[in-house]
Amino acid sequence: MLRLIQNEWMKLWSKKGTWVMTGLLVLAILGMFGLTKWVNTMNNSEEQDWKMSVQNELTYVKEDLNNPELVKSEKERIEGKEKVLEYRLANSIEPLSETGREKMIMGSSGIGSIAVLLTVIVAAGIVASEFTQGSIKMLLSRPVKRWKILTSKYVTVILFGILLMLVGFIVSILGAFIFFQSGNGQELVWNGKEVVEVSIWGKGLYMLLLSFANVFVTATFAFMIGSVFRSSSLAIGLSLFIYFMGSTLVMLLARYEIVKYIVFTHMDLTIYESDFRIVEGITMPFSLAVLAVYIVIFLFISYTTFIKRDITA
Repeated sequence: MLRLIQNEWMKLWSKKGTWVMTGLLVLAILGMFGLTKWVNTMNNSEEQDWKMSVQNELTYVKEDLNNPELVKSEKERIEGKEKVLEYRLANSIEPLSETGREKMIMGSSGIGSIAVLLTVIVAAGIVASEFTQGSIKMLLSRPVKRWKILTSKYVTVILFGILLMLVGFIVSILGAFIFFQSGNGQELVWNGKEVVEVSIWGKGLYMLLLSFANVFVTATFAFMIGSVFRSSSLAIGLSLFIYFMGSTLVMLLARYEIVKYIVFTHMDLTIYESDFRIVEGITMPFSLAVLAVYIVIFLFISYTTFIKRDITA
């Protein structure tokens, strides 16, 4: 199996397109940092006093806590935020600057938006291209079980996605040091018992991990479509459609209970680190469980179709 994965990995990187996509990732990230820097430079208005901002935010948080319709998990999240804000005011601890280097490193989850597009291209074509080029018959004529061949291709796709995320994270760190200065303040969080300081690097890696869920699920879906329909263009089109339209569908169905069991609702795990929730009452473990079920379904369809398919002359 390891030899098969190595062969698929070498085959992938022997293609010029793979290097082009990696280069595009680097340029896109540096371009976003440069654009952000330019926008910040143009918008040079004087910043509001941070204590006033925190006090205003605390007022809104207290109002939210008075909502009797809050579910338990949401109430606990808002209470934790309240404790952090009160701790900042009591100890004069300024929040991290939105335009500071540290904030940019922590916000590296945006890398996933670019990585998912590039990973989908590889996932969609890694099986479909074998049929298009006619090399599938030679591939399956080897004394290797079909499930091992498909597994090696799937693992290669996931490894490619992981590599893009890591490369993107390294480039974002370089971009943060090149374009932005170190800011004041600290990142704080309520751990259930007390308010503690958060490591910038740890938070950045954690956000990167959360954003990889979107890459993982979308790539698996593209892999399934490419394996079943043997069309990379169809796989890319459908995958990008659900990626861009998924959140819209969730918003349309937000009032219905079924929305909690749709894959689109759970693909972006970074929502658990933000204040914006389209669907209330869901938790991280529940989202992971739903995603796991969909992953199993996607892979089951892929393997069943690939193993049982007849390869005609």
